[in-house]
Amino acid sequence: MRGKRAPKRKIDGDIRYNDVNIAKFINYIMRRGKKTVAQKIVYGAFDIIKEQTKQDPRHVFNRAIKKVAPLLEVRGRRIGGANYQIPYQVRGDRRFTLGCRWIIEAAKARKGKSMAEKLAAEIMDAANGEGAAVKKRETVHKMAEANKAFAHFAR
Repeated sequence: MRGKRAPKRKIDGDIRYNDVNIAKFINYIMRRGKKTVAQKIVYGAFDIIKEQTKQDPRHVFNRAIKKVAPLLEVRGRRIGGANYQIPYQVRGDRRFTLGCRWIIEAAKARKGKSMAEKLAAEIMDAANGEGAAVKKRETVHKMAEANKAFAHFAR
């Protein structure tokens, strides 16, 4: 690696809730720089969540992220000619990023409907501890648990 590490940019809160995590989530949804489209999708999903659960969508979103974000992950490492899957603890910012990524992927994989509806359904499922994103987290944790024997290689 040459040069310096790029500095972390400070992100302002989103328009409606002034929440940094929701602003980041909107940025993850965004494609080709079309932020207003991403905002319509996320706020549309939040309106659906509010309508169906009668709860503050921020709390449902935060609960979903908490349920989906992984505690452990495996990373490949080459030691003595063999590749080992070594379990590592996941840092806070990466946990949030992975949680968002998995929720978005699971929402995209759903059939029919608009993206806002699919996203709302996936966030509500994740908040209740079910859905494809939570399943993904479980498989990652199982993988880390299965490779616990190689944890001594972690440094």
